[in-house]
Amino acid sequence: MRYILLTPLLMAALTGCSFLGQETLCTQADADSQVSAMWRPADFGGRDAARIRLCVDGACKERTSGGADDPFATISVRLPDGIGASTVPVRLTVTSARSGDTIVKDSVRARLTEQHPNGASCSPSAWTATFRAHPEKGLTSPRGMKLQG
Repeated sequence: MRYILLTPLLMAALTGCSFLGQETLCTQADADSQVSAMWRPADFGGRDAARIRLCVDGACKERTSGGADDPFATISVRLPDGIGASTVPVRLTVTSARSGDTIVKDSVRARLTEQHPNGASCSPSAWTATFRAHPEKGLTSPRGMKLQG
């Protein structure tokens, strides 16, 4: 009988649930509002064969495509604090590191979604969007992106 009474209390303590007026426990993870693009470096050739440039609402970041042996690479453009639920213009440009030719050029409007890395009732809140940089399709959904094998 004692175990039956202790089980709900133990579960509440482990899950961080509020019980008897106690506040919910929050973790301390930090988060920034940002738009990100991820890709498989092998999709763009050999080691650092391409330059990936991601621009969001006028702010840009650029990096090389990475090594073909790396499963994934990513680039993120930070957004202003307090941007909230909005839609922002996103531009992707991928160029050949060797020739300078444009491999991929695409643009979309990204609807930002709210994220709570420490739980729904804990701060901070971050507004994000994530895309896949695809070698033929440009900016696509990252869903279904997995290791090939």
